[in-house]
Amino acid sequence: MSFADILDDIAALVPDLRGRLRANENLAAITWFRVGGPAQLFFSPKDEEDLAYFLTNIPKDLPVTVIGLGSNLIIRDGGIEGVVIRLGRGFGDMEVPEPQHLRVGTIVPDVRLAMRAADEGIAGLEFYRGIPGCVGGALRMNAGAHGGETRDFLIEARAVDRNGTLHILKNKDMGYSYRHCSVPDDYIFVSALYAGELGDPDELRALMKDVVDYREQKQPVKARTGGSTFKNPDGHSAWKLVDEAGCRGLRVNGVHVSQKHCNFLINDEGATAADIELLGETVRQRVFEHSGIKLHWEIRRLGVPLRGDEANPVLS
Repeated sequence: MSFADILDDIAALVPDLRGRLRANENLAAITWFRVGGPAQLFFSPKDEEDLAYFLTNIPKDLPVTVIGLGSNLIIRDGGIEGVVIRLGRGFGDMEVPEPQHLRVGTIVPDVRLAMRAADEGIAGLEFYRGIPGCVGGALRMNAGAHGGETRDFLIEARAVDRNGTLHILKNKDMGYSYRHCSVPDDYIFVSALYAGELGDPDELRALMKDVVDYREQKQPVKARTGGSTFKNPDGHSAWKLVDEAGCRGLRVNGVHVSQKHCNFLINDEGATAADIELLGETVRQRVFEHSGIKLHWEIRRLGVPLRGDEANPVLS
């Protein structure tokens, strides 16, 4: 599927753009599941000012979608209408502005954030070593693992809104709860400032090795997956509910529920996005029928299905 080519019309509105703007860009190649259709427009801004300039001048009714490293994401087979923004190298800086503080761009992978913090002797951020994705996604969903969460260490975040206006958000402004923040959806995070405690680099690296060893032992980290599929309901573990409902190993066409950790879906035989979403919804339905508990997706699902995929069952 391809969308109408609006590249020239939009490019004419932003003649001083310094980033890359392309039409009908393949998105499957940049998602961990390796599925999905194209972006009608794809924009990679040069820096914060370039991003603000673009957002200020494009039509206000043009849909804008932001993606990061593509880890915790399903892009539907019909693709994404409007413009997809993916931040580039200009958002990948890291610096230590003062002791035990780390300022990072939001395209920085969580793994690199954890490793830099350890190198600088900043304790507390080791949990990021076990989270796939980048800082921008971590800010948006209050990412956490191994007893730590983003809200525990974030001082402030910078974001550009749909009108191109810059905002500086303190921790209290983020409205954090479990895997959620209340910042408006149209805010694009561009950098974050963290604060930890004084730590010994060697000890912090040892802690991170424990995180890595745990993930490799318990999770299918080398498979084509999207990370944790469902959020943990209050008082329950999603994987246990999935297992108890008899869904371990359950398959739909080219995708199955991981035998190793059944809160992971594995694309091992050329699945489509529709296959993955159908399997997820089937698991949700079986868990609800077995336990009365509704699982909620942790993986983001974006875009439109191909014609005919709309019939997939969805548990509200």
